[in-house]
Amino acid sequence: MRRLGVNLLYLVPGRVGGSEIYARNLLRALHELQPQLELVAYVAPEALDSLSREPWAPAATFVPAPVRSSSKPLRVALELTWLPARLRRDRVDLLHSLGTTTPLLCPVPSVVTVLDLIYHHFPETFPRASRLGLRALVPAGARRADRVIAISHDGKRDLVQTLGLDPAKVDAVHLGFGMSQAPDPVPEAELRERYGLGNDPIVLTISAALRHKNLDRLIAAFARVASDRDVRLVVVGHGGREQEALRAAAHARGVGDRVVFTGWAEDSVVEGLYAAATMFAYPSLLEGFGLPILEAMRRDVPVACANLSALPEVAGDAAELFDPHDVDAIATAIRRLLDDNARRAELVERGRRRWPEFTWERAANGTLDVYRRVLDSRNTARTAAQ
Repeated sequence: MRRLGVNLLYLVPGRVGGSEIYARNLLRALHELQPQLELVAYVAPEALDSLSREPWAPAATFVPAPVRSSSKPLRVALELTWLPARLRRDRVDLLHSLGTTTPLLCPVPSVVTVLDLIYHHFPETFPRASRLGLRALVPAGARRADRVIAISHDGKRDLVQTLGLDPAKVDAVHLGFGMSQAPDPVPEAELRERYGLGNDPIVLTISAALRHKNLDRLIAAFARVASDRDVRLVVVGHGGREQEALRAAAHARGVGDRVVFTGWAEDSVVEGLYAAATMFAYPSLLEGFGLPILEAMRRDVPVACANLSALPEVAGDAAELFDPHDVDAIATAIRRLLDDNARRAELVERGRRRWPEFTWERAANGTLDVYRRVLDSRNTARTAAQ
């Protein structure tokens, strides 16, 4: 394969979460493994400037879309019409769509990464128009693509069960993990004063306030823990659709002054909160992968997380697992990590061994294997037809 088309039309910098991390790091690793590979990147106009500064940019031809992708209906229309026409013109050998949707009529061999099916399992997370669009496009695109990549084995199981895909067509390729140079953390004393945290132990979670993140049960569990001790819960992340309801729930449970919602926070603030935290809690009900728990492990913060979806697969034996539907179970896990010094130290040591297992080089090699499988299958079919 000489020319790889990359569908990045979905990527609006700073607004698409983990899918942006995936795209930037995977393309960097692919370039490092195969610097001779020509990338043809189909991008949103608003992403062109930042993507052109990536280390793989010199090996790429950037093709900006004629309209901005911040308008989702227009972006979808481009993906279905303009992108297939460009693929013919640009003579790419294979298209990889990295953001869950892909052209339904693709003139070249294609691969799509379906990051998760949150739109299906938690439809209230999405505006109605987006939800209906995803329900129409994701299954159809996955069925028409030559192969589908899931970012965990649990994600593959979900794609097979929910979308009815042939298991033989879906490849599980774990994400990598690798931090850029972390900024200097804001000093702990400054953060404690800024957010009114006093000297109490901190339970940290980093999560948007969305329904599937399960923050309502985390707050309920925290209220039980806080009934007999001084402790603070700090929630870092964009407000999302649920934040005001979560604030009200914290007040109703008598812990409104002990639950801090920082909203979006600068990297230096996040680093400071990690350094100050006693533990990290992640009660999400559905994750395609679960990078936040690796982020905490990388910073030597012991993790308690849900035992559902891909989280146990990523955490291995390096986290305290709990049933995220059971408030008592969440409270028990939090209490254990607050009280048991030996258990915290054990999980920190296990986390130090766990997070380096997930590398972008391994993710890129797995992705290249998928490309080879697609092209070999097409060549075999072509030969058989002659």
